[in-house]
Amino acid sequence: MTPEVASKETERLCKLAPVIPVLDVDHVAHAVPLAKALIAGGLPVLEVTLRTPAALAVICEMSQIEGGYVGAGTLLSQTDVIAARKAGAIFGVSPGATDNLLDACEGENLPVLPGAATASEVMHLFACGYRVQKFFPAEVNGGVSALKAIGAPIPQVAFCPTGGISLLNASSYLRLSNTLCVGGSWVAPKQLIQEENWDAITGLAREASLLSAE
Repeated sequence: MTPEVASKETERLCKLAPVIPVLDVDHVAHAVPLAKALIAGGLPVLEVTLRTPAALAVICEMSQIEGGYVGAGTLLSQTDVIAARKAGAIFGVSPGATDNLLDACEGENLPVLPGAATASEVMHLFACGYRVQKFFPAEVNGGVSALKAIGAPIPQVAFCPTGGISLLNASSYLRLSNTLCVGGSWVAPKQLIQEENWDAITGLAREASLLSAE
């Protein structure tokens, strides 16, 4: 899969909802009800981070749920890419980008949202063909004002900012012309997952699904 094709697919996914939940899931038993709760709330695109031992099994379970689009986050290596693809991930997300990681995603036909934090990184990825990127970590790298400033000279690139995004500031990012959606963990807090409070998570997802640039 070429970077150009990958960017078209990541753009399509980013436009399905204003928020992509960023999920750290410790127990496989939580995978299915969590995915169903988020999808029911209007957030069909789910990023499961590879930060827990259960992550790959969680991706495998979630990928079976109708109406969902499940990807793997925290991709760091070729090994991660191969494992995520095998588990059923249909897209990947990385905190940054290396040539080896990008080559692995292309080789596995895994659309990727590569991370960038500076204008130079954005330009490098754009030169490689990636016109949809992850701005990370968003808040500590200048937030809305930084992303707006990057967009002025590089309007060809669109972003999913992640890192420090919440219900309180998400709309500020969504107002930017170079922002397709945002990524955030607030829609599925660890405590609610541990409590198995799926109704509460659906409520948070529904609230997030109604966010706009207004």
